[in-house]
Amino acid sequence: MTNRYSRREFIALLLRVLPAGCLWYIGHAFAGGEKKNRSTMSPSTPETEKDRAYFYESLPDREVQCLLCPRKCLIGEGERGTCRTRENRGGTLYSLVYGKPCAISVEPIEKAPLYHFMPGHRRLCLATVGCNLTCAYCQNWHISQRTVEEVEYRPLAPEGAVSLARESGVTSICFTFTEPIVCFEYMYETAHLAKQKGLHTAMVSNGYINPDPLRQLLGVMDGIKIDLKGFTDEFYRDVSSGRLEPVLQTLQIIAQEGNWLEIVNLVVPTLNDDPDMIGRMCRWIVQNLGSGVPLHFTRFFPMYRLTSLPATPVQTLEKAHAIALESGLQYVYIGNVPGHTRNSTYCSHCGELLIHRLQFEIVENRITDGSCPSCGTRIPGYWSP
Repeated sequence: MTNRYSRREFIALLLRVLPAGCLWYIGHAFAGGEKKNRSTMSPSTPETEKDRAYFYESLPDREVQCLLCPRKCLIGEGERGTCRTRENRGGTLYSLVYGKPCAISVEPIEKAPLYHFMPGHRRLCLATVGCNLTCAYCQNWHISQRTVEEVEYRPLAPEGAVSLARESGVTSICFTFTEPIVCFEYMYETAHLAKQKGLHTAMVSNGYINPDPLRQLLGVMDGIKIDLKGFTDEFYRDVSSGRLEPVLQTLQIIAQEGNWLEIVNLVVPTLNDDPDMIGRMCRWIVQNLGSGVPLHFTRFFPMYRLTSLPATPVQTLEKAHAIALESGLQYVYIGNVPGHTRNSTYCSHCGELLIHRLQFEIVENRITDGSCPSCGTRIPGYWSP
């Protein structure tokens, strides 16, 4: 594949266009991705051994079973799993998205959101196509619910991603926008190399992953944000085509391994906004993960296949916030409501304003050596390199 931009020009363009945090889709905003003839291209053809997938079992008749996520897809020869990113070729499972990010951006870590993970730093965001859930309200459906043939990408090996991050002056590399679990091999190898080069790592995930690959990934991942989409199997089944229990198991493993964890719950009117359900969810978090885990309640807006519902009333988010505090959680946030006071961080002991935020930007950060400067209370978080 040829590029219209040199590497230096590419980096210059990235730094010039993206500091404000806008998402960059390669096929739309960047001329470097070669326009493909979809009638002749075959991007699914594995090029090297690097495309070989992790975590699968070979079965008779050249069938394989993917063991990456709880779906455990049985994949016949020439077929793909539910995520559309892993294909059986002759009894070997390959990743179709290794080194093929379809979106790259430089953004504040607060947009993840990760509020207690080195606040204010910039991250290099990477995403490939695909997801192992099918959320009816997905805001990035045009890449998460697509195949590699349908979305343009820029070839970017792990070494290139790490070099780009270092030359861009960011602090971390974050896999986000789509579900990073489905590009496990690319994410793992990039994160492993990034750690060797002094960069930090993060991912934004639905948490729908099996324990063995999760534990391997946690060895190279610093910060993790998990979307806990609801607290009933019915919600997961009807809205996301998944199950609740594997996500709860993921959260527990992350907490046990000691990686920094934050949770987001998108509050959708009539579907997961029942106060009793929110209370059960918050109490489960306190009992199984600890009271110091930040929980973000974010506002739903009509999107994708779920346009019949209204945006979440702010009062509903404020009620959820109050329930979470009553349940014992110490750091609870309201997101997608610009200017709301509960987008900032307050000391759980004395109530002092510690980090003043306006949307995704930090106005002031008063945390000193990980503690409240007024009362000395230690604030849970990943505060410095």
